Amino acid sequence: MLTLYFSGTGNTAYVAKMLSQKMGAKCLSIESDADFATEISAHDTIAVCYPIYGSRVPLIMRQFAARHTSALAGKKLVILVTQVAFSGDGARAFTCLFPKGHFDVIYADHFAMPNNVSNFALLFPVSSKKIARYINRAENKANRIHLDISKGIIKRRGFSVFARFLGGIQGKPWPAIEKRAQKRLKIHENCTTCGLCIAACPMKNLEISSGTLIHKNNCTLCYRCVNLCPHRAISVFLKSKPKWQYKGINHNL
Repeated sequence: MLTLYFSGTGNTAYVAKMLSQKMGAKCLSIESDADFATEISAHDTIAVCYPIYGSRVPLIMRQFAARHTSALAGKKLVILVTQVAFSGDGARAFTCLFPKGHFDVIYADHFAMPNNVSNFALLFPVSSKKIARYINRAENKANRIHLDISKGIIKRRGFSVFARFLGGIQGKPWPAIEKRAQKRLKIHENCTTCGLCIAACPMKNLEISSGTLIHKNNCTLCYRCVNLCPHRAISVFLKSKPKWQYKGINHNL
């Protein structure tokens, strides 16, 4: 098995690497410079892992899927999604990017993980005690998935009619939200142009021009820059500065 993942601030990377270790699978971030067409062709089973945004697949993962549609044809797929709350059909959403029957989904599941949206008043930082519980539940679920796949047990969470209905309701406004958010990345006056966000951005959306940090309306809403900036000088979608930052599941323990 080959595991391919995108992770904004570390939650999905944690799940992808943990499952890959248990399965003895090769694990690659889609941001790496690997020859993905060759890697995918060399494996019968592909595990795809991503965070779900508004019950929809992140832009960067959609772009990756479009580039490798041919290579994924006829493969067995394991789809794992990380989410803060219930996403409905978050795992099934990936299949909507391909023709019907393009591959065979042999397993799909959702992992509840800590919130990383740090500039929204209704979402709060997660305590280290609660993060430890997230880790414990993720470990237990990964063990179960490993056992199920090893036994040939097929499960497809998010593929029921009810899940599709709820996911459809939640995901309907997302295209408009995503489009608007791409233009609402706010760089505050206390930015020092240190360049950390430029190096970290998975979309190459940030650059320094004439001594000022600017963005190019190509944000995937991963919140990496918001949580990484040492001066909390970047906001995504909402213009308010983050009052706290999520540094990753291990760092925040």
